[in-house]
Amino acid sequence: MRKLSSVLLVSLIAGVPVVAMADTPVTADTVQTNLNFVWTCVAAFLVFLMQAGFALVEIGMTRAKNAANILMKNMMDFCIGSLAFWAVGFGLMFGVTNGLFGTTDFFFSGATGDNEAWNYAFWMFQVVFCATAATIISGSVAERTKFSAYCVYSFFVSALIYPIFGSWAWGSLYHGGGWLEGLGFIDFAGSTVVHSMGGWLALAGAVVVGPRLGKFDKNGKPRAIPGHNIPLAGLGVFLLWFGWYGFNPGSTTTGDSSIASIAVTTTLAAAASAVSSMLYTWMKHGKSDVGMTMNGALAGLVGITAGCANVTPLSSVIIGLVAGILVVIAVAFFDRIKVDDPVGAVSVHGVCGAWGTLAAGLFDKAGFSWHTVGIQVVGIVACFLWAFIAGLILFKIIDVVIGMRVSKEEEMAGLDYAEHGANSYPDFHTMNVSAGVHIGSGSTDKE
Repeated sequence: MRKLSSVLLVSLIAGVPVVAMADTPVTADTVQTNLNFVWTCVAAFLVFLMQAGFALVEIGMTRAKNAANILMKNMMDFCIGSLAFWAVGFGLMFGVTNGLFGTTDFFFSGATGDNEAWNYAFWMFQVVFCATAATIISGSVAERTKFSAYCVYSFFVSALIYPIFGSWAWGSLYHGGGWLEGLGFIDFAGSTVVHSMGGWLALAGAVVVGPRLGKFDKNGKPRAIPGHNIPLAGLGVFLLWFGWYGFNPGSTTTGDSSIASIAVTTTLAAAASAVSSMLYTWMKHGKSDVGMTMNGALAGLVGITAGCANVTPLSSVIIGLVAGILVVIAVAFFDRIKVDDPVGAVSVHGVCGAWGTLAAGLFDKAGFSWHTVGIQVVGIVACFLWAFIAGLILFKIIDVVIGMRVSKEEEMAGLDYAEHGANSYPDFHTMNVSAGVHIGSGSTDKE
């Protein structure tokens, strides 16, 4: 009786119909297959939650007059991107390859057949990764980009730019096969494929759209433009961290014991990175910086994503410690070269994604090899060149055709009102300090 009860419990959890037990014996393979489905879908749902985390971080780190616009961007890059990835992107990334990208499975035409159910689970997991790469760009171009331009480039990033590079590194996960993975490139969950891709596209976007009004003085010195809600940004960081347990352990797409070790390396890297960012800013400025500490946690998560399955816990701590300092240095560097990145997206995702990909080779628990490290460098460089150049071309074309940037008056009034006729905080009277403009209930009144 106890054995039967155990089988019934496992069957219910794994989704095996109990009514069929009399006719169809429940095997270990059946239970494992159903567990794989459940784990992959749950992981996809966790990664989807990261969209909320990105939205909260970006809203909190920017000004109140742009909060609704940011929510709209983060919602629509997922909605538009999902349709684009279904129609075109998935085929380019995972279809039978011509050597550079996939040529089949457009409109998810390959879903039918013996593996139809698993194909749906696989597509669901991959579309949330695509959405993550696309939404990273939002933070770097925040507070001055036309909503129409954002919608256009969300489509092309999800349909073309992200999938083509993805086919080089991950194509064999479905019907394809890429030249990078053929070399032995290590990127288990996407430090480069997802995060550096988004980070370098974010850099291209920030370059084309230019800095926010008042970000740099007449001598080119950067000015701080404080975010309006740091607690909201902090909540976003916690949601992103939580979602990362779908991102990294979920990339097994298998319900097995490796999930636990991947969760451990993910946790330790994020924790170590947050601590090193906190201590570095504390020693440098005399106070621990809240925003940089939060970015430090994200930097560690990005940094461990490539090697989370092939490094030891000790190595993950080292990776995190380096990422936490690197992200602070990178933010200061981009300020010096006059790239305005309101949330540090380029530093967190681009720079620390590259570091994490390199570290996956440096700390590979299978043994150190200069050959492996060299392949990692090839992948890092290939991603930068593809993403940054393709991004510059895309953003320049959009800028010529419809314009990337709102007018000076619209930027001063805030994109909530200018782009959506909305006010995120109608019961509060907010002020753009640099412009001396009050914004309340959709009005703009000079002091």
